[in-house]
Amino acid sequence: MTRLAAFRRWLGGWLRRHRIELALALRMTLAAVAALLVTQALGLPVPLWSVLTALIVMQLSVGRSLRTSVDYLLGTIGGTIYGGVLALLIPHGREGALLAVLVLAVAPLAVLAAFKRNLNAVPVASIIIVLMPAISHASPLDQAVYRVVEVALGVVVGLLVSFLVLPAGAHQQARQEAARVLDLLARSLVSLLGGPAGRQDRPALVRLYDATGQALAQLETSAAEGESERRARLSSDPDTSPLRRTLQRLRHDIIMIGRSVEVAMTADLQARLGPPLAAFAAAAAEHLTAEGAALVARRLPPDGIALDRALSVCLAEIAAIRGEGLLRGLPDAGVHRVFALEFGLEQLRRDLADLAGVIASHAATPGVAPQELPQ
Repeated sequence: MTRLAAFRRWLGGWLRRHRIELALALRMTLAAVAALLVTQALGLPVPLWSVLTALIVMQLSVGRSLRTSVDYLLGTIGGTIYGGVLALLIPHGREGALLAVLVLAVAPLAVLAAFKRNLNAVPVASIIIVLMPAISHASPLDQAVYRVVEVALGVVVGLLVSFLVLPAGAHQQARQEAARVLDLLARSLVSLLGGPAGRQDRPALVRLYDATGQALAQLETSAAEGESERRARLSSDPDTSPLRRTLQRLRHDIIMIGRSVEVAMTADLQARLGPPLAAFAAAAAEHLTAEGAALVARRLPPDGIALDRALSVCLAEIAAIRGEGLLRGLPDAGVHRVFALEFGLEQLRRDLADLAGVIASHAATPGVAPQELPQ
């Protein structure tokens, strides 16, 4: 492969991985240009506010743009009214008076914004209305009217661009973040069970657990934005609540399994359980990665025959070890660990079956029954 071909392949992969971010950059650029052109065409005095507003409301998803637009517009109107009333009622031509009015314009609204984070635009709008007349030599009333009109124009332009130019739905982002969670869970399983029990790279595992928690938090955010889209009748995608609950349970299952093999077992147990656990981890990692890809593409999940076979071997080996009495020589902590491992694997089997059904419910193919793991 030539260097040019290798570069093209790398570039194509990079563009596919970052298509959401690149689409956002394109939407932001178009929104800024459109807001400026419309503001100039209408003859509004300060195009800056329309352009900045269009950029502020432009978010990764349509749902987030919608929520940001409502919050920013309400905050601007409220702050503009409050600041305009102060500027009209209290003369502030001198420095001391201006300082006093500024304190009155900021302090109460700053307290409001501290308790209501979605209204952080309120004190900003109030400050602008109080200070702009001294800079532009226009009346506070004119400044208030123009400010609201320019911000409203920026909101409209930003939302139109969000809806019309490469729109990114929050549910689509939620599915991509769920696929990232599945990939991290797959890597966690391999790290836990891929080698001899008790010899895991603890710092690497902690990093994987932390990354999984962060990915789940991002999934929660996108899911909330998706619900905003559903309420606004902008999306007909399925509810993501079952998907989020199932991923949380899978994470807990893997943590339970990790704790059960955290301390080294006896050499006999490692010899018996090590190979089947490693084979199961490899099969589970491949299956979880394939399920993530199916979820993003809205396809039916892959069958779980190979995974269930590997899991059944592990459970059968644990049952054989118990039947042969090999647990009698272990301390109580070791016996409890083996029972916890068995329970964790059984719970993981049930949750993987639930995951298959959830992914099938997100598939774009209607009327096809979910493909669950064999029981």
